[in-house]
Amino acid sequence: MELCRVPAATTAFAWTNSISSTLQLPQTLFVGVGPKRFRVWCVNGNIESQKESQMVVSVTGATGFVGKRLVQRLHADKHQIRVLTRSRSKAQSIFPVKEFPGLVIAEEPEWRNCIEGSTAVVNLAGMPISTRWSPEIKKEIKQSRIRVTSKVVDLINNSQDDDRPKVLISASAVGYYGTSEARVFDEQSPPGNDFLAEVCREWEGAALKVNKDVRLALIRIGVVLGKDGGALAKMIPIFMMFAGGPLGSGNQWFSWIHLDDLVDLIYEALSNPSYKGVINGTAPNPVRLAEMCEQLGSVLGRPSWLPVPEIALKAVLGEGASVVLDGQKVVPTRAKELGFPFKYRYIKDALKAIMS
Repeated sequence: MELCRVPAATTAFAWTNSISSTLQLPQTLFVGVGPKRFRVWCVNGNIESQKESQMVVSVTGATGFVGKRLVQRLHADKHQIRVLTRSRSKAQSIFPVKEFPGLVIAEEPEWRNCIEGSTAVVNLAGMPISTRWSPEIKKEIKQSRIRVTSKVVDLINNSQDDDRPKVLISASAVGYYGTSEARVFDEQSPPGNDFLAEVCREWEGAALKVNKDVRLALIRIGVVLGKDGGALAKMIPIFMMFAGGPLGSGNQWFSWIHLDDLVDLIYEALSNPSYKGVINGTAPNPVRLAEMCEQLGSVLGRPSWLPVPEIALKAVLGEGASVVLDGQKVVPTRAKELGFPFKYRYIKDALKAIMS
C-alpha cells in the first residue's frame, strides 16, 4: 500500500478516505469537502511502473574489471542480477550476500535456468590479453571468448519464445580494426588482419548467430581506464616510482574510455532499442600514447620522460607487446549519433576524476 503525507490535523475519516483514494487517483489528491479541502501528496505513486522497468540481467565476466562495476550499477538501481561464472567461490567473495542480497550466482550447469526468463544478457567473458603470448595462451585468448559467447547464444536460442531474453549485449574490442598510426576507424571500417583482429571477428561471429528476434549490440571496447584495474592499475605504480613514460615510440594511438562511461553505455544499451549493431566503446577524443603518459604524470605529480624501449617490452611480453606498441585511432561515431552523453570526453578530465 502506498504511504501518503497528510496534515497532522487530519481526522481518521479523512485519513481512511485519502488512503482509499490513492489506490484509484494520481499522485496529487484533494481530500475533503468544500473549504476544508486539502491536498495529499502520495509517495511511490509509480510502484507499478517501477516494477515494469525492473530488468533481470544475466552477466558473464561479472567478476572482471568492467563486470564488477556493471553489477554494482545494476544492483544500485534495484535490477535483478544473475552472475554466470565458472567459480562460485570467486563470485561470492566479490559479491557477498550481505552487500548484494538477492543476487544469483550460477556455475555453468545452471546457466540455462538463469538465461531463460532473463530480460537481457551481457556477455563480457574473456581471458585478459596483456600477458606474454605463447601458442597455448593465444589459443586460450581466442577460445575463452568464442566458447562462452557460443554457449550463451545457444542457450538464448534454445529458450522458449516467452522465456527468451530480448537483448544481448556482447563485448568485442577495437583490436577488430587492426593497427595504424594514420587511419581513423569507425564502426563502418573493415577488420584488420592480425591476431587480435582475427579474435574479434570470430568473437563477433559467434554473437551474430543469436536469434533474430533478439536485439544484439556489439560493443567494441577500447582501453578502459579506472583506478582498480585495467591498464592504469599497471601503469600507476611505475609512475609513482618516477619511472613512467611512453611505451615504445609514444606515437601510437591510444583509444580509451573511462570505466563509468563504458558501464553507462552498456546500461543504456540494455533498455534503449536504438542501441543495436556495432557500437564503438571509446571516448570521442583518442590521444597519442605519449600524451596519455604526459597527462598521467601531470595528474600524479610525477615525471613522464623516461620511455620504455620496445625491446624491453618485447622481452617481457613477446608478441603480446603489440597490444601496447601498436594502436589504432577509433572514434565512437555511432554513440555520438545516438546522443550518448559521455561524462569524460578528454583524457585529462578522465585521469583527474580517477585519481581524485
